[in-house]
Amino acid sequence: MLNTTTLFVASVVASVMSHSPLRAATNDSDVPPNVIFILCDDLGWGDLGVLYQNESTHSKKFSTPSLDAMAQQGAQLRNHYCPAPVCAPSRASLLLGVHQGHCGVRDNQFDKALPNNHTLATVMKGAGYSTGLIGKYGLQGKLKGNKKRGRQNVAITVDDPAEHWSAYPTKRGFDDFFGYVRHADGHLHYPAASWPLGNSEGHRTPKEFWHNDQEISQQLERCYTTDLFTAYAKKWITAKARDTASQPFFLYLAYDTPHAALQVPTMAYPSGRGLEGGIQWGGKDGEMINTARGTIDSFRYPEFTGNGWTDVEERFATMVKRIDDCVGDLLQTLRDLKIDQNTLVVFSSDNGPHHESYLDGVNYTPQSFQSYGPFDGTKRDTWEGGIRVPTLAWWPSRIPPGTVDQTPSQFHDWMATFAEIAGTHPPAVCDGVSLVKSMTGKGDRRQSDVYVEYSVGGATQIYDDFEKRKRKLKRGQMQVLMHKGYKGVRVNITDPEAPFEIYDLENDISETRNLAGTSPKFETLQQEMQQRVLRMRRVNETAPRPYDGELVPSLPAQTMSPGLFRSFAKGQFEYVPDFDTLPQENIVHEIIREVPDALDVSKHLDSAKRAMSSFGGVDRYIGYLNVPKDGEYRFEFQSATPAFVRVHDAILVDNDFGHDASKTRSTRIRLAAGSHRFTMTVLASQSQPTQSQPTWRLSCYAKGDSSTDLADGNWGIAKAERNSSR
Repeated sequence: MLNTTTLFVASVVASVMSHSPLRAATNDSDVPPNVIFILCDDLGWGDLGVLYQNESTHSKKFSTPSLDAMAQQGAQLRNHYCPAPVCAPSRASLLLGVHQGHCGVRDNQFDKALPNNHTLATVMKGAGYSTGLIGKYGLQGKLKGNKKRGRQNVAITVDDPAEHWSAYPTKRGFDDFFGYVRHADGHLHYPAASWPLGNSEGHRTPKEFWHNDQEISQQLERCYTTDLFTAYAKKWITAKARDTASQPFFLYLAYDTPHAALQVPTMAYPSGRGLEGGIQWGGKDGEMINTARGTIDSFRYPEFTGNGWTDVEERFATMVKRIDDCVGDLLQTLRDLKIDQNTLVVFSSDNGPHHESYLDGVNYTPQSFQSYGPFDGTKRDTWEGGIRVPTLAWWPSRIPPGTVDQTPSQFHDWMATFAEIAGTHPPAVCDGVSLVKSMTGKGDRRQSDVYVEYSVGGATQIYDDFEKRKRKLKRGQMQVLMHKGYKGVRVNITDPEAPFEIYDLENDISETRNLAGTSPKFETLQQEMQQRVLRMRRVNETAPRPYDGELVPSLPAQTMSPGLFRSFAKGQFEYVPDFDTLPQENIVHEIIREVPDALDVSKHLDSAKRAMSSFGGVDRYIGYLNVPKDGEYRFEFQSATPAFVRVHDAILVDNDFGHDASKTRSTRIRLAAGSHRFTMTVLASQSQPTQSQPTWRLSCYAKGDSSTDLADGNWGIAKAERNSSR
């Protein structure tokens, strides 16, 4: 009989068994809060009045009164980052809830299929929400059976064309989709129209536009997409509020502006706002919205004309102003429907500002309005101007007016945030943390892992506003890590051990004073950054990095005791949750002193714990494995129930989404000799287990040796875990 130690008394166990983790009240309403995430395309941090334009001393500037009001009534997230400085990887990380070190879409992988895993939509749908995506997608995968489609609008002859994209939005958790499927289609903002001013064939021809399984572009004559997406969003929200008021909704509203082409609306914004004014849905072919009349690409806001501005400057300012009007219209719609108090609205952008027009023979530069704000860098840069994005949060009943959240955060945090709001838990695969406490001013939260990796050719723009050293500086392989209040950044990486430049952004927002190597403190910080980035990411063969072949550093030597540290939470879970989001007061712990057979850990638990597990719940096992030498190791994992494994903070095995109990999952990773921390989170069986029923098995083999399982009976417990169990 193996020795197990039970460390919590029966009264605590009883409280755990009565706890249900599926829904936690977040407000006084019987209906959980609605959530709207508005994402702009290439909108710079400096393009918002409240963040930069209002106080700019630049000769050219514009106002954003609706967004300013949203900020004043809610929160400004002033240190919020996109996952990568271009759209496809940013949007993929947002939807998947993972940073770029774990994302299946990296670099410039436009139109690559979003991996079939948990998404914002599946998590919210699992919590009882209705889900919708309105706008630009670009993560659908290649169209099966048609290799000549390209960017042009070519008729599809199959009966159900949406079925021929492997990662169509309705296959990734969205109940309703209305918008552009392909990335490049979203570069034009009149889907039904030819545009002779375009600088290429792809920028002159009509584009496909989809509503679920129907291509409807021919119905959208003279529809400007910013208006069109807003009109449909108002219609969609109104229907949800009136027809299914007892069900909360999650809406991902992805505008395709102010990304080039620099096209402008047909007419002035209609008077009024909300249910009775502003943009309205008509629903008839050729009259789909109330601004689908007049001449396409013709309107400029009067305040932007007659000032000596160039044509493209008038165009860009008009595009941003139109977004501002649309957001104000949407917020008023929520008020009119009397759901504003119970709705969180987040506004952000996928990356920094662009420098394109797509007009034949005409260039545009974000220098015109200093769209990058006080920072250096633009879209495709990992300097602050390329990755710090304008972000606001508005929730009248929960966010105090005038809140300013200075804590660093990133797109993958929204999955954890929305999960908490919905009364559920983020899946274990999620790299993010909930931002609810910081954006509502209700206390401290877990620290976000802000991490960027990205590769692209070219160089930082030669703008007088930028530090001279950065102008025309080659981009290449780039990497960013926020660590202990400092930013580490590497550009044009060729040597995997190249040092990070280290900046104190609080006192040096333009990143001009590199602190690397200036004191023992920053020498230590350099070493920590070098090790941290290797412990939090995995290699992706479709996006190779110079540091892919580096060994994952082991931990400093420490005294270990044999065994595993097990924590258990009672409850019914549809997927493996992030264990750290579970109520800590309702978790029981124990130490499994010996684990000679990792295949059936459950047989080493005492009878009371085994009985608890039989009625559902989730286990987390923490153990340290000592690797004898530097090299590549193969890990094999099998589990009877959904499970998830990390080594340090990197994903080792995901056996949760699409779990298959019969399948052994295998992966290879390069590890340095020494101790490595593993976390196995496993759903307990929902039925009474038999004595022979396995729970999970993790095996480890050195390269060239398939006979010696280094994980069998070799788990250790560190002092930190031993102390936390007391």
